[in-house]
Amino acid sequence: MGWTMDIFRRTSQHNRGTGARYTKMNSPVELVYWETQSDKKTAQKRELVLKKLGHNKKHQLIYGNPKIMKPAFDPFQYEYYIVAPGRVNLLGEHVDYNGGPVLPAAIDRQMNISANPRKDNILHLKALDLTEETWISLDQLDEKIDVNGNPLPDWALYPAGIAWIAQKRSYPISGVDAIFTSNIPIGSGLSSSAAMEVGFAALWRELDGWKLDNLELAILCQQAENQYVGVNCGLMDQFASANGVVGSALYFNTNNLDWKAVNLPPSVSIVIADSKKRRSLSTSGYNDRRTSCEEAVAILKQNLPSINNLRDVTIHDFSQNSYMLNPIQFKRARHVVEECHRVDQAMESLSKNDIIQFGELMKQGHQSLKDLYEVSLPELDTLVNIANALPGCFGARLTGAGFGGCTVSLVEEKHAKNFVEQLKDGYKKATGIEADIYICKATQGVHVEWRKPS
Repeated sequence: MGWTMDIFRRTSQHNRGTGARYTKMNSPVELVYWETQSDKKTAQKRELVLKKLGHNKKHQLIYGNPKIMKPAFDPFQYEYYIVAPGRVNLLGEHVDYNGGPVLPAAIDRQMNISANPRKDNILHLKALDLTEETWISLDQLDEKIDVNGNPLPDWALYPAGIAWIAQKRSYPISGVDAIFTSNIPIGSGLSSSAAMEVGFAALWRELDGWKLDNLELAILCQQAENQYVGVNCGLMDQFASANGVVGSALYFNTNNLDWKAVNLPPSVSIVIADSKKRRSLSTSGYNDRRTSCEEAVAILKQNLPSINNLRDVTIHDFSQNSYMLNPIQFKRARHVVEECHRVDQAMESLSKNDIIQFGELMKQGHQSLKDLYEVSLPELDTLVNIANALPGCFGARLTGAGFGGCTVSLVEEKHAKNFVEQLKDGYKKATGIEADIYICKATQGVHVEWRKPS
């Protein structure tokens, strides 16, 4: 009994004899029960409670709870194990679909997929965290239905979309039995959906021999979300999940797809606070805002014929020509033009190791998202305001599309634990909501954790 950030890997370690002395002498082990907690501290407290239970109560907890999915998985039953991280965007929000530069980082909150190939054309998908599963025929992907003719659950649209776009590209696609779990909060703005897309795409790339690098893989995933799921997202989320680099942010120019890893100061922690306010991109104002940006480009192009997107508009050119826009178009376009400039300034700050200036740019970015792009909420503003007033915080802002979700703060490492406690306490007092807060690090992008030898 214990706690872990990666339930698949920990089970594997025990069965390889590297997890603990007891399991090394008493292997193989089988996972029969697990619980998901909001953070390490809560998990450790729950572990102590469970360890104090007697044998009968433990047996009743494991086998007497109808909500527990049984039988539990054993990673060694599966040939493939794929890890795809979520991402946090440090700066450059709502500019990826406008050709602008972004500065995300893959984080150590991840999607874990274990899978076996099937000999038929069926996708059997089991979502452990939701205790749901579905069977999908590769011959019925256009209909977005399961084998019984029922509409696919929302979560299944993402792997189904990858299979669908692969078929459109004439890539080989095999049936699979896949079981997955994630510690990326759903609907929080940390790209749980992109991680699922990238993870399943990497699975099929490995299984069926697709000749794609990680950037091409991310583009395929974006196309699936645009064309199959129906969310008109940019490329940043899938790119970051696919291409993450340990200890680094990723400067990604979405206009020409050039990118490079940028070292983050090792003394700085990335702290993510989940407001617990959920949103859905497909039903939010996301697509409306993208439309406003496209309208602004078409209008500004009359005086600036060389531009193709808002990234091509300088601050000077915008100030000279913004009179052409209606009030909504003006606010949306101004945010994008100035946010692109902030990312360029942030790169200069990192090159000088000036984390104080970087933090100021984060604060400016949040104010713009609140006032100009209008994607913040009172709860997000509360988290940001509390964070920016705490010792050790260089800067805080909402991250992701907004309309709910998370904030990100850059915090001096030695202050991180106290920062988390004070932020959680302040947010609870102000809103009555218990925030989930994570101290994260920049991590590796999607990868095959193991493949059983044939």
